[in-house]
Amino acid sequence: MPIPENHADAPRAGRCAIVGRPNVGKSTLLNALLGQKLVIATPRPGTTRSCVLGVYASNEPPTQVAFVDTPGLERPKGALGRVLIDSAKQGLVDCDAIVFVTEAPNAGAALAVHEKDRTALQALEATNVPVILAINKVDRLKVKERLFAFIEAYQKNRSFAAVVPISATRGTNLEALLGEIRATLPEGLLYDADFLTDRPERFFVSELVREAAMLNTRQEIPYGIACDLESYREEGSLLRIEGTLIVEKASHKAIVIGSRGETIKKISTEARQEIEAFLGRKVYLRLWVKVIPGWTRDPTKVRQLAIEESGA
Repeated sequence: MPIPENHADAPRAGRCAIVGRPNVGKSTLLNALLGQKLVIATPRPGTTRSCVLGVYASNEPPTQVAFVDTPGLERPKGALGRVLIDSAKQGLVDCDAIVFVTEAPNAGAALAVHEKDRTALQALEATNVPVILAINKVDRLKVKERLFAFIEAYQKNRSFAAVVPISATRGTNLEALLGEIRATLPEGLLYDADFLTDRPERFFVSELVREAAMLNTRQEIPYGIACDLESYREEGSLLRIEGTLIVEKASHKAIVIGSRGETIKKISTEARQEIEAFLGRKVYLRLWVKVIPGWTRDPTKVRQLAIEESGA
């Protein structure tokens, strides 16, 4: 719905959930919209485990969008999968708008609604707020005409308030996406000018450790990694952090540690560098690895390690 001309520059603010199936670039999109790295993003499924709020703000015109990054919507696999789906659906509560993210089709792929997108779209059937379709990774499309048939397929599945082709990694069409989101928001502002997120610093530090661990392991191991920060102390200008990477099997522990400890050393170094860049200060980081057998299949442990611990 277009903004009436006399209200075009009115202050607007609201909450906008970013949803979609795993690995379509939701977290990358949030970081791109905010102009900084707030949430972790890896090519591994199950990277996002908790809903994370990040507030975009602009003065021309006055706009505040409280984006909510959500876990990927898909058919749940085991206790961890079910908890992630519940977390994603919780992110839809009290939203003024939803950005549904999919990705442009690969060369030769069918110009149809992706099967996993159908599952994700079903989760939106009960919502009565505007849904904007953001088609990510359009930079990989060689034949741009394919995009029109792809869009038509999605519009036949459900109605969208707007359709915006984007590239989160290249920043393509992000201003257009923000404009469409702004058009759905109520008038008025909600946050202090410098407000970015409601998550504590420790949450993001834990996530950066987990990101480094996921990027340096393989196969099924990244999905079953959790991070528990056991010590978080200020020592003058130094932040001293000690934590544990939790895995499901002894064989996984051996892989995370690596030959002569090379892998855990690499994880620690990369995580420390990311944490220092995020916090703008010197950090000491020491990590251990612990086995909790089958924790991703235990609902209680999943909530403790994947949801509650990450929210500490």
